Amino acid sequence: MLKDITIGQFFPGNSLLHKLDPRFKIIITGIFIAMLFAAQTFTALIPGVVFMIIGYAASKIPFSLMIKSLKPIIPIIIFTSILNLFFLDGIVIFKLWIIKITYDGVTYTGMMIIRIIALIAGSSLLTYTTSPIALTDAIESLLSPLKKIKFPVHELAMMMSIALRFIPTLIEETDKIMSAQKARGADMESGGLIHRAKALTPILVPLFVSAFSRAMELATAMECRCYRGGEGRTRLKQLSSSARDYLTTSFSLIFLNMVFLLNVYMAG
Repeated sequence: MLKDITIGQFFPGNSLLHKLDPRFKIIITGIFIAMLFAAQTFTALIPGVVFMIIGYAASKIPFSLMIKSLKPIIPIIIFTSILNLFFLDGIVIFKLWIIKITYDGVTYTGMMIIRIIALIAGSSLLTYTTSPIALTDAIESLLSPLKKIKFPVHELAMMMSIALRFIPTLIEETDKIMSAQKARGADMESGGLIHRAKALTPILVPLFVSAFSRAMELATAMECRCYRGGEGRTRLKQLSSSARDYLTTSFSLIFLNMVFLLNVYMAG
Protein backbone atom coordinates (compact mmCIF):
# COMPACT_ATOMS: atom_id res chain seq x y z
CA MET A 1 0.00 0.00 0.00
CA LEU A 2 2.79 2.43 0.86
CA LYS A 3 4.43 1.84 -2.49
CA ASP A 4 1.23 3.02 -4.19
CA ILE A 5 1.57 6.53 -2.73
CA THR A 6 2.96 8.80 -5.45
CA ILE A 7 2.28 12.21 -3.87
CA GLY A 8 5.22 14.58 -4.34
CA GLN A 9 7.01 12.40 -6.90
CA PHE A 10 8.38 13.94 -10.10
CA PHE A 11 8.53 11.99 -13.35
CA PRO A 12 10.89 13.63 -15.87
CA GLY A 13 9.57 13.93 -19.40
CA ASN A 14 9.36 16.05 -22.53
CA SER A 15 5.59 16.42 -22.84
CA LEU A 16 3.55 19.60 -23.26
CA LEU A 17 2.80 19.77 -19.51
CA HIS A 18 6.46 19.29 -18.62
CA LYS A 19 7.39 22.25 -20.84
CA LEU A 20 4.81 24.63 -19.36
CA ASP A 21 5.91 27.44 -17.07
CA PRO A 22 5.43 26.10 -13.49
CA ARG A 23 3.72 29.36 -12.50
CA PHE A 24 1.01 28.77 -15.09
CA LYS A 25 0.72 25.13 -14.03
CA ILE A 26 -0.11 26.26 -10.49
CA ILE A 27 -2.71 28.70 -11.84
CA ILE A 28 -4.21 26.02 -14.11
CA THR A 29 -4.37 23.61 -11.16
CA GLY A 30 -6.30 26.25 -9.20
CA ILE A 31 -8.70 26.68 -12.14
CA PHE A 32 -9.16 22.90 -12.30
CA ILE A 33 -10.02 22.75 -8.59
CA ALA A 34 -12.52 25.59 -9.15
CA MET A 35 -14.13 23.50 -11.93
CA LEU A 36 -14.73 20.60 -9.56
CA PHE A 37 -16.14 22.60 -6.65
CA ALA A 38 -18.18 25.01 -8.80
CA ALA A 39 -20.07 22.10 -10.40
CA GLN A 40 -23.52 21.64 -8.86
CA THR A 41 -24.68 18.64 -10.91
CA PHE A 42 -23.22 15.50 -12.44
CA THR A 43 -23.41 17.11 -15.89
CA ALA A 44 -21.44 20.13 -14.69
CA LEU A 45 -18.68 17.80 -13.44
CA ILE A 46 -18.08 16.45 -16.94
CA PRO A 47 -15.86 19.37 -18.14
CA GLY A 48 -13.58 18.96 -15.11
CA VAL A 49 -13.22 15.20 -15.65
CA VAL A 50 -12.61 15.65 -19.39
CA PHE A 51 -10.03 18.36 -18.64
CA MET A 52 -8.22 15.97 -16.28
CA ILE A 53 -8.17 13.21 -18.93
CA ILE A 54 -6.78 15.63 -21.51
CA GLY A 55 -4.12 16.65 -18.99
CA TYR A 56 -2.98 13.05 -18.51
CA ALA A 57 -2.93 12.52 -22.27
CA ALA A 58 -0.85 15.70 -22.76
CA SER A 59 1.55 14.79 -19.93
CA LYS A 60 2.12 11.24 -21.22
CA ILE A 61 1.77 10.03 -17.62
CA PRO A 62 0.20 6.52 -17.76
CA PHE A 63 -3.33 6.16 -16.42
CA SER A 64 -2.13 3.09 -14.51
CA LEU A 65 -0.09 5.44 -12.33
CA MET A 66 -3.20 7.51 -11.63
CA ILE A 67 -5.14 4.39 -10.61
CA LYS A 68 -2.22 3.27 -8.44
CA SER A 69 -2.13 6.64 -6.66
CA LEU A 70 -5.84 6.35 -5.81
CA LYS A 71 -5.56 3.00 -4.00
CA PRO A 72 -4.52 4.46 -0.61
CA ILE A 73 -7.58 6.74 -0.44
CA ILE A 74 -10.16 4.02 -1.19
CA PRO A 75 -10.89 3.38 2.56
CA ILE A 76 -11.46 7.12 3.08
CA ILE A 77 -13.79 7.30 0.08
CA ILE A 78 -15.78 4.28 1.29
CA PHE A 79 -16.09 5.64 4.85
CA THR A 80 -17.23 9.12 3.81
CA SER A 81 -19.56 7.66 1.17
CA ILE A 82 -21.33 5.50 3.76
CA LEU A 83 -21.78 8.48 6.08
CA ASN A 84 -23.27 10.64 3.33
CA LEU A 85 -25.35 7.85 1.83
CA PHE A 86 -27.17 6.86 5.02
CA PHE A 87 -27.35 10.11 6.99
CA LEU A 88 -28.57 12.72 4.49
CA ASP A 89 -32.25 13.63 4.52
CA GLY A 90 -34.39 13.87 1.40
CA ILE A 91 -36.71 11.76 -0.73
CA VAL A 92 -36.46 8.19 0.61
CA ILE A 93 -35.84 5.57 -2.10
CA PHE A 94 -34.98 2.67 0.23
CA LYS A 95 -35.65 2.01 3.91
CA LEU A 96 -34.90 -0.96 6.13
CA TRP A 97 -35.49 -0.52 9.87
CA ILE A 98 -33.39 2.52 10.86
CA ILE A 99 -31.37 2.45 7.64
CA LYS A 100 -32.62 4.68 4.87
CA ILE A 101 -31.19 5.80 1.55
CA THR A 102 -32.38 9.06 0.04
CA TYR A 103 -32.17 10.45 -3.46
CA ASP A 104 -30.19 13.44 -2.19
CA GLY A 105 -27.80 11.10 -0.36
CA VAL A 106 -27.11 9.06 -3.51
CA THR A 107 -26.62 12.21 -5.61
CA TYR A 108 -24.36 13.93 -3.09
CA THR A 109 -22.32 10.75 -2.50
CA GLY A 110 -21.79 10.17 -6.22
CA MET A 111 -20.67 13.76 -6.79
CA MET A 112 -18.39 13.61 -3.77
CA ILE A 113 -16.67 10.43 -5.01
CA ILE A 114 -16.08 11.93 -8.47
CA ARG A 115 -14.78 15.17 -6.93
CA ILE A 116 -12.32 13.43 -4.60
CA ILE A 117 -10.97 11.10 -7.30
CA ALA A 118 -10.66 13.90 -9.88
CA LEU A 119 -9.17 16.29 -7.33
CA ILE A 120 -6.39 13.94 -6.23
CA ALA A 121 -5.68 12.53 -9.70
CA GLY A 122 -5.78 15.91 -11.44
CA SER A 123 -3.83 17.96 -8.91
CA SER A 124 -1.16 15.23 -8.76
CA LEU A 125 -0.20 16.18 -12.32
CA LEU A 126 1.37 19.34 -10.89
CA THR A 127 4.02 17.38 -8.96
CA TYR A 128 4.27 14.62 -11.58
CA THR A 129 5.37 17.13 -14.25
CA THR A 130 7.19 19.75 -12.14
CA SER A 131 10.46 19.34 -10.31
CA PRO A 132 10.57 20.49 -6.65
CA ILE A 133 13.06 23.26 -7.49
CA ALA A 134 10.87 24.62 -10.31
CA LEU A 135 7.83 24.42 -8.05
CA THR A 136 9.65 26.38 -5.34
CA ASP A 137 10.64 29.10 -7.79
CA ALA A 138 7.09 29.28 -9.15
CA ILE A 139 5.49 29.61 -5.71
CA GLU A 140 7.99 32.28 -4.72
CA SER A 141 7.36 34.19 -7.96
CA LEU A 142 3.58 34.09 -7.59
CA LEU A 143 3.74 35.22 -3.95
CA SER A 144 6.44 37.84 -4.53
CA PRO A 145 3.99 40.80 -4.11
CA LEU A 146 3.66 39.77 -0.44
CA LYS A 147 7.33 40.64 0.11
CA LYS A 148 6.26 44.29 0.29
CA ILE A 149 4.52 43.56 3.60
CA LYS A 150 7.56 41.61 4.90
CA PHE A 151 5.95 38.20 4.38
CA PRO A 152 8.60 35.42 4.31
CA VAL A 153 7.76 34.26 0.78
CA HIS A 154 11.05 32.51 0.05
CA GLU A 155 11.04 30.63 3.36
CA LEU A 156 7.43 29.47 2.80
CA ALA A 157 8.21 28.27 -0.73
CA MET A 158 11.32 26.49 0.50
CA MET A 159 9.43 24.69 3.28
CA MET A 160 6.75 23.51 0.86
CA SER A 161 9.38 22.27 -1.58
CA ILE A 162 11.30 20.39 1.12
CA ALA A 163 8.06 18.84 2.41
CA LEU A 164 7.16 17.58 -1.08
CA ARG A 165 10.71 16.39 -1.66
CA PHE A 166 10.79 14.25 1.48
CA ILE A 167 7.35 12.63 1.15
CA PRO A 168 8.69 9.78 -1.07
CA THR A 169 11.74 9.45 1.22
CA LEU A 170 9.58 9.09 4.35
CA ILE A 171 7.30 6.59 2.59
CA GLU A 172 10.33 4.50 1.63
CA GLU A 173 11.69 4.77 5.18
CA THR A 174 8.33 3.66 6.63
CA ASP A 175 8.24 0.65 4.31
CA LYS A 176 11.75 -0.39 5.39
CA ILE A 177 10.89 -0.04 9.10
CA MET A 178 7.69 -2.07 8.66
CA SER A 179 9.59 -4.82 6.83
CA ALA A 180 12.23 -4.88 9.57
CA GLN A 181 9.60 -5.11 12.33
CA LYS A 182 7.75 -7.91 10.51
CA ALA A 183 11.03 -9.79 10.13
CA ARG A 184 11.36 -9.58 13.93
CA GLY A 185 7.92 -11.15 14.36
CA ALA A 186 5.76 -8.03 14.77
CA ASP A 187 2.08 -8.63 13.95
CA MET A 188 0.51 -5.52 12.40
CA GLU A 189 -2.38 -6.98 10.43
CA SER A 190 -4.40 -9.06 12.88
CA GLY A 191 -6.43 -8.07 15.93
CA GLY A 192 -8.76 -5.18 16.59
CA LEU A 193 -8.35 -1.47 16.04
CA ILE A 194 -6.66 -0.88 19.42
CA HIS A 195 -4.20 -3.72 18.84
CA ARG A 196 -3.27 -2.36 15.41
CA ALA A 197 -2.82 1.13 16.84
CA LYS A 198 -0.43 -0.23 19.49
CA ALA A 199 1.43 -2.16 16.79
CA LEU A 200 2.25 1.15 15.07
CA THR A 201 4.38 2.33 18.00
CA PRO A 202 7.51 0.37 16.91
CA ILE A 203 7.12 2.06 13.51
CA LEU A 204 6.36 5.65 14.52
CA VAL A 205 9.18 6.03 17.04
CA PRO A 206 12.07 5.13 14.67
CA LEU A 207 10.33 7.02 11.84
CA PHE A 208 10.22 10.24 13.89
CA VAL A 209 13.83 9.74 14.97
CA SER A 210 14.86 9.25 11.34
CA ALA A 211 12.85 12.29 10.19
CA PHE A 212 14.39 14.59 12.81
CA SER A 213 17.84 13.21 12.00
CA ARG A 214 17.33 13.99 8.30
CA ALA A 215 16.10 17.47 9.19
CA MET A 216 19.21 18.16 11.28
CA GLU A 217 21.48 16.86 8.52
CA LEU A 218 19.71 19.07 5.96
CA ALA A 219 19.97 22.14 8.23
CA THR A 220 23.69 21.48 8.78
CA ALA A 221 24.26 21.04 5.04
CA MET A 222 22.46 24.32 4.26
CA GLU A 223 24.49 26.18 6.90
CA CYS A 224 27.75 24.74 5.53
CA ARG A 225 26.79 26.11 2.13
CA CYS A 226 26.18 29.56 3.65
CA TYR A 227 22.45 29.49 3.02
CA ARG A 228 20.90 32.72 4.34
CA GLY A 229 17.41 32.74 2.81
CA GLY A 230 16.24 34.36 -0.38
CA GLU A 231 18.06 37.68 -0.05
CA GLY A 232 20.49 38.12 -2.93
CA ARG A 233 19.77 34.62 -4.22
CA THR A 234 20.15 33.95 -7.95
CA ARG A 235 18.70 31.10 -10.02
CA LEU A 236 20.39 28.82 -12.50
CA LYS A 237 17.21 28.66 -14.62
CA GLN A 238 15.07 31.77 -14.94
CA LEU A 239 11.31 31.30 -15.31
CA SER A 240 9.94 32.49 -18.64
CA SER A 241 6.48 32.26 -20.16
CA SER A 242 5.56 31.65 -23.78
CA ALA A 243 2.49 31.60 -26.00
CA ARG A 244 1.69 27.98 -25.10
CA ASP A 245 1.38 28.96 -21.42
CA TYR A 246 -1.25 31.60 -22.19
CA LEU A 247 -3.05 29.31 -24.64
CA THR A 248 -3.21 26.46 -22.12
CA THR A 249 -4.50 28.80 -19.41
CA SER A 250 -7.15 30.16 -21.81
CA PHE A 251 -8.09 26.56 -22.65
CA SER A 252 -8.63 25.82 -18.95
CA LEU A 253 -10.74 28.98 -18.54
CA ILE A 254 -12.98 27.78 -21.38
CA PHE A 255 -13.67 24.59 -19.45
CA LEU A 256 -14.37 26.59 -16.28
CA ASN A 257 -16.91 28.70 -18.18
CA MET A 258 -18.49 25.49 -19.47
CA VAL A 259 -19.06 24.43 -15.86
CA PHE A 260 -20.83 27.71 -15.04
CA LEU A 261 -22.95 27.47 -18.20
CA LEU A 262 -23.98 23.91 -17.40
CA ASN A 263 -24.90 24.97 -13.85
CA VAL A 264 -27.20 27.67 -15.23
CA TYR A 265 -28.63 25.38 -17.91
CA MET A 266 -29.36 22.49 -15.53
CA ALA A 267 -30.82 24.89 -12.93
CA GLY A 268 -33.15 26.30 -15.58
